[in-house]
Order: sequence, then structure tokens, then C-alpha cells
Amino acid sequence: MERLQKVIANAGHSSRRKAEELIQAGKVMVNDKVVTELGTKVSSNDKIVVEGILLQKDELVYFLLNKPVNIISTTSDEKGRKCVTDLINTDTRIYPVGRLDYDASGLLLLTNDGDLTNRLLHPSNEVPKLYLVKVDGVVKGFDIIQMKKGIIIDGINCIPDRVKLKRVNKKSQTSVLEITIHDGKTHEIKKLCASIGKKVIKLQRLTFGMLTIGGLNPGEYRRLTPKEVKVLYNEYKKQ
Repeated sequence: MERLQKVIANAGHSSRRKAEELIQAGKVMVNDKVVTELGTKVSSNDKIVVEGILLQKDELVYFLLNKPVNIISTTSDEKGRKCVTDLINTDTRIYPVGRLDYDASGLLLLTNDGDLTNRLLHPSNEVPKLYLVKVDGVVKGFDIIQMKKGIIIDGINCIPDRVKLKRVNKKSQTSVLEITIHDGKTHEIKKLCASIGKKVIKLQRLTFGMLTIGGLNPGEYRRLTPKEVKVLYNEYKKQ
């Protein structure tokens, strides 16, 4: 027996928080009866209907994608732009874990495992993410010192875990940085660079926790190994 909201999340319908909202709103039925109480436990034999749709208990799947630029990190787009789920060949309904900006590239995890998604995105687990960042202008030592102090986003002082200047091209007046963060606030990297007066030209995520982009070319993906999934579960606590 498992809690209803967890079953809904694990089936890939929505996040656990969203599932709780749907339950409280009376939009979930178990065995043809509306259930509004959080924590209600169900078995694998129970018939669950969410927003009029019969819940399909799919096998849990995990994909690591090297997201190209100009792809939306969602499952659909009202403007008709290509989404990350369009790049994955699967019949299972999957969701991106977090997001990458439209003009950013790199590692993105997609899955229908709501439990693991919650673990990886919960702020208390502080999952590190490494980015390779190209900016306009020449970055100097005092700029790095300033960036390491962090910036205020939504009232929170977001301090990067690491900032390293990789190289400077004085001819093109550009610089390349490696920045590791764990907060994951919207446009955090861009805002961090803007704090020293630099605009991001290119942004690529290289790692997400212990996962790396490896030898994947833009648009390519692979399934996580059972060992990788186990390590992620063991490394990040349940919330």
C-alpha cells in the first residue's frame, strides 16, 4: 500500500505537490469514489482516475538527454516550438527534472519517477549542477571574487559553490567560466554574470549531481543504468 499522491507522481501524471492539490480539489477518484484526504493509501489493484483520465501504472524510466539550444524544457508549448520530450523515443509519459533555458544546452534528466524528481529538486538536498558559461567581455580576478559573494534572488542569498575562470580571449573580448550552483533559481547563472556586468553568450550544463553529459552529442540521449538510479536514491534523501 502506498500513499495516493505518491502513486500519481510515480505514474508520471504530475509532481507530488500537484497531485496533492488535485486530491484536495476533488479531482481524483479511487474505485469510482472521489478521494480528498491526503495520505489515503491505495494498492496496485485499485482503479485511479485523475482529472477524468485513468491512471496508467507505467514502468519507471530514466533518460539523460544532451539538450540542444532552441528546445523548450517542457512537455508541450503553446507556440508550437519543439520540446525536449519530442527528442525521446518512448511511449511513456515523461517529464523533465527541472529545466534549462530555451537558449541553453546540456544535461537534462527526464523521467516518470515523481519520487526521484522530488528528491533531486528539493532545495534541502542541494544537488550540484556544473555549467560551462561563455560571456562577453574580459572577466578579471575581482569579478570572480564578486561572483563568489552571491546574489539575492527572491529574498535569498544564492551563493555559487564554485566559480572558475577557464580562459579569456582578448581578441574577441570574451571569457569562459565554470560555475557550479545548487540553488537552481530561474536564470540564476545569467543573473550571477549580470552582477559583474557580463552578458551570457553561451550556457551549457555539464553535470547534474553525479550524472555527466559524457559523450552525448546535442540531441542524443541514453537511459540511466540501474546503478545510476540506485546511487541517486541513496545520495539524496526523501522529502
